[in-house]
Amino acid sequence: MNCLVSIIVPCYKQAHYLDQCLQSVLEQTYNYWECIIVNDGSPDHTKTIAHQWVKKDARFRYLEQENGGLSNARNAGIFISEGSLILPLDADDVLHPDYLSRLVPVLIEKNNLSIVSCYTAFFIQSVDKTYFQLKPKGSELINLLYQNQLVSTSLYRKSSWEKVGGYDEQMKTGFEDWEFWLRVLKTEGLAYHIFPEVLFFYRKSKKSMLVDTVTNHLESVKKYIIQKHPEIYKSDFQNFISVQFHYLQTARAKENALKNSAEYKLGRLLLKPFKFLFSPDRRNKFTK
Repeated sequence: MNCLVSIIVPCYKQAHYLDQCLQSVLEQTYNYWECIIVNDGSPDHTKTIAHQWVKKDARFRYLEQENGGLSNARNAGIFISEGSLILPLDADDVLHPDYLSRLVPVLIEKNNLSIVSCYTAFFIQSVDKTYFQLKPKGSELINLLYQNQLVSTSLYRKSSWEKVGGYDEQMKTGFEDWEFWLRVLKTEGLAYHIFPEVLFFYRKSKKSMLVDTVTNHLESVKKYIIQKHPEIYKSDFQNFISVQFHYLQTARAKENALKNSAEYKLGRLLLKPFKFLFSPDRRNKFTK
């Protein structure tokens, strides 16, 4: 069971969280790991923090590069990794001490699996004060078509990364992990497994890549994923159509709810005089 796990930690403008993240790696009850800290051209003191950890434990390694984005940083770290299993870990997140000891045996012993993940607890300041638990379901490719059930910090084989050519470095606005999971499962024809315990802690912040993706890029990223993998969505065509119309109906319901709200009606009433003043007919009257 002494299988080396390569933990890949890209870091960009998150040096203030890096100590807590790497401490959770050091505290793993499973000892056969290496941790590659990838400084993705970060302008803060990431390099100083990382070198402190490299000196503290030889299992920590350091890689510095020009800023290339999250996918590029992960690929760079995995490329020089020596482990047969890969675990991506963002620099602001935290592992439970038993993460590796629980999940590594599952992936090693079950040849029908490509990926192993777990329940996730969300926190803001302290992992002792979580406010939400994510408990994904499913085990097959079809369960990932319309919603990403797997957090980016999930365990998989390096051979899977090699087969699919790594993370898509064109995806710079998020959900690159979702597309990667789809590609791995599609290529290998295997399943994923959710370990039914909270072993991963996700830091929720007001400014994060996930928040930016959901707020500003959700539709464009989903479109990119669907267009990149048309065959798997075509194979689920009837359900695909149902899901898309569900999204349209939901958007229309939200729009109607907004238009019927007191705030919207009051706003229209207050703006009505300005609409009259700046109407085309009134402008033409004064220019004659």
